[in-house]
Amino acid sequence: MGFKRVIVSIIFIPLFYIIVKYLSPAVFFILIAAGIAIGQYEFYRLFYKSRMTSSIAIGLLCGLILAGTFYRFNNHITPAIAVSIILFLILVAHLFTVTRIESALTDITVTFFGVFYVGWLMGHIILLRGMEEGQNLIFFLFLVTWAGDAGAYYAGTFLGKHKLSRVISPKKTYEGAVGCLALSILMAFAAKYWFFSSITDSNALFLGISFGIISQLGDFSESLLKRSAGVKDSSLLIPAHGGMLDRVDSLLFTAPLLYYYMRFFS
Repeated sequence: MGFKRVIVSIIFIPLFYIIVKYLSPAVFFILIAAGIAIGQYEFYRLFYKSRMTSSIAIGLLCGLILAGTFYRFNNHITPAIAVSIILFLILVAHLFTVTRIESALTDITVTFFGVFYVGWLMGHIILLRGMEEGQNLIFFLFLVTWAGDAGAYYAGTFLGKHKLSRVISPKKTYEGAVGCLALSILMAFAAKYWFFSSITDSNALFLGISFGIISQLGDFSESLLKRSAGVKDSSLLIPAHGGMLDRVDSLLFTAPLLYYYMRFFS
């Protein structure tokens, strides 16, 4: 399993670098919008299992509309207004599509949460790409987040003995958590000196620590959702990695953190 993870990473990372570095922001937006759609669909399937429903279709459409507002207006205010409009649309759409009145409240809640959890949080990656030094921010975000994921996986696999949470994620350990934090900090400084020298050492340290903590909260949050749904992976989309949600669960938390930190505190 570990070897397959490395092979997939070797293939994907150079491709991702080319997309961010050399292709237009529009291509990057399409990539993230596709990721949002796939991630939302995986989320909805946790609840709806094998059936395609009108609630899934409504949620996917609203998620793409939200992603479009992030790209078109490139600020956090307009998408916030869009969320209000989307909530209204979800409520109205269910007036015309509901088939079982007993499930209406659940359907509306699941639909909206999917838009927020995947569309809103992941949409901050689009906002980061549109900021000054957007390319560097994207590289920093993905490198530090995925380094933390790798640190947690390999430290937990080879050193893990003390369980972190038997209820939510039995395989996660304290040793893995320390590995995530250590590699996040190390990669934050490496990223600073490789291509992002405009941030200070204190910023790199703060972001490395913050990523090392909050990325694990993102991972645990998705594990909680999967555990409650009785599944191991959100899908089998990516060999040795699981589904889209399994690959971006940490990014859903670190992307907003980096965006608001750079916007208001850097």
